[in-house]
Order: sequence, then structure tokens, then C-alpha cells
Amino acid sequence: MNSPIGKIIVVAAPSGAGKTTLVRSSLAEFPQIVFSISATTRKKRPNEKDGVDYFFITEEEFLKKIELNQFVEWEKFYDYYYGTYKDFVDDNISSGKNILLEIDVKGALSIKKIYPEAKLIYIAPPTKEELINRLKKRQTETDQDLEKRIERIELELSMKDKFDYILINNELNKATSEMKILINNLLNKGE
Repeated sequence: MNSPIGKIIVVAAPSGAGKTTLVRSSLAEFPQIVFSISATTRKKRPNEKDGVDYFFITEEEFLKKIELNQFVEWEKFYDYYYGTYKDFVDDNISSGKNILLEIDVKGALSIKKIYPEAKLIYIAPPTKEELINRLKKRQTETDQDLEKRIERIELELSMKDKFDYILINNELNKATSEMKILINNLLNKGE
């Protein structure tokens, strides 16, 4: 009999919906899940660490990796590239490890095409207006990057019905609890 294949859980949301906060809280609860660290060409924010939050690489390095087909999904948005390493996903699931990817909405749908068994969780804001307020309050982007994120909101909100699960992040403690219950259920299903 073949060894068990690990499960893929993908969490995506429009910027500012709270996916990073929910994912970090959930990972602390499920040490058996391997977190997939994405590569990006954007600059590191003050609170971020290379190899922990992202692999921060140059655009030249990223383009070379695209050419070598090293990403299972990648996209350029907000003038920066983001991608998930193919070997990381394949190596972990083939060895029976469960992985969690925290990526953008379009990337999540790309993962589902390649790995139909992947479970997609969409983190939704209570309202579009609340999402815009959260983006402005966090003050992590330049005005130009903030405007690009706001322009993309409608597209990302329109894709939520393509996800397996939708979790509304209206109140953080409640959403955190719901996320942990959902992940626990996904890990313990015999699919």
C-alpha cells in the first residue's frame, strides 16, 4: 500500500481581511502542519523575517525560477512577484505531511486546478468598507501600493464563491476559533 498523501489547506483573502493573523494563530495550535513560505520580490516590512514570512528574492532571481518551472503558482501584482515553490508542496505531501498555504485569491484557485484535493478557505471581511479601513489603519504600504490593493478588492471579493469554505472575519476571537475548528475538521477527515 502506498504511503498516505498529506493534505493541502489553502487560506486566501483580500489584503487586510486578517488571513495572516488567523493563519499564525492556527499554526500555533497545529504543530503537525507545515507552513508553506512564499517567495516574493517586494521589500521586507520592518516586522518580517526572510525565510519565516517570505523568501525575499530579487526580480531577476524570481524570473529565473519561473523559467525553470520552480513555482506551482505565481503571480505579479502590486508590481511585485509572489509564488509558491513546487518542490516544497510536492515533497511535503508525498511524505505524508499536511501543509498550509497562505496566498492570494488567484493563487489559491491555481493550486486547486493542480491539486483538486486541496481545501480552500476564503477569509472574508464583514464589508468592503471595513476592509478598506483595515488596510488604511495598518499603514504597511506606500500610498501607491495601498491604492493598488484597494483597486483589487472587487476582483478578490468576486471569487469567494469558488472556495470550499468562507469564513467571515468580523470579530477576531470568533474567527480564530472558527478557523481552528475548520482546520481540525479538515485534518481529521478520512478523505
